[in-house]
Amino acid sequence: MKLKVGEKIILCDGRRNEGSAEIKEYGKDYVEVEIKEVGVNENEPEKQVILYCSILKRENFELVVQKATEIGIKEIIPLITARTVKLDIRKERLEKIIKEAAEQSGRGIAPVLNEPIDFEKAIKNINSKNANFLFDISGKEFNSDTTNFLLHTTIWIGPEGGWHADEVQRVLSLSKELNFKIMSLGKTTLRAETAAIIGSYLVINNL
Repeated sequence: MKLKVGEKIILCDGRRNEGSAEIKEYGKDYVEVEIKEVGVNENEPEKQVILYCSILKRENFELVVQKATEIGIKEIIPLITARTVKLDIRKERLEKIIKEAAEQSGRGIAPVLNEPIDFEKAIKNINSKNANFLFDISGKEFNSDTTNFLLHTTIWIGPEGGWHADEVQRVLSLSKELNFKIMSLGKTTLRAETAAIIGSYLVINNL
C-alpha cells in the first residue's frame, strides 16, 4: 500500500454507509485505523438503471463492466443473443473489476453482476412500468426531448455485428405492451462497447 500512517482514507460497506478514517498502524497482515466520522455515500445516481449487454470478447466486455460501474449502473446482465460468439463470462474477474471501479469512482454500492441469460428469456423479465431502451442504429435518435425518462430503466446493447433482424422485430412487437423502445445513438455505427458506455451515461444523466 502506498498510503502512510497518518493519512486519511474512506471505508465503505457496499450499502452506501461509509466512514472517514485515519491510518494508525501497519502490521504484517493488518491495518489499524481510527474512524473519525460515519455518514452516507451521496454519489449514487437517483436513477436505477439495469444494463443488458451482449457478451463481448473478453477485454471488450471487461471495459463495459468497468465503465458502466464508474458511470453508475445498478445491475449488469450479460446477454446471449443470436449473434453472440462468446457464451460465458469470467465472473470472478469481472466482480473484481467492478469492486475496483466502484472504489475508484467513489460509489457507495457495487453493481450486481448476473449470470448470462438468453435474449428471449430476458425479455420475459421486463417490467412494463420501467422505461426500456434497445439501442440500434435503426431507431429514433435518443435525447431527453423525445424520451420518457423513468426512475427505473433498462438499456439493451447488442453484440459485435449488431442485433439480428428477428430480435429487432421482437422488440417492435412488444413496444406498446412492455414500454420497449428502439433508440439510436447517432448516425454512425458504434462498437458494442462504445454503445454500452455512451448509452449508460446518457440514460443515467437524462441527456
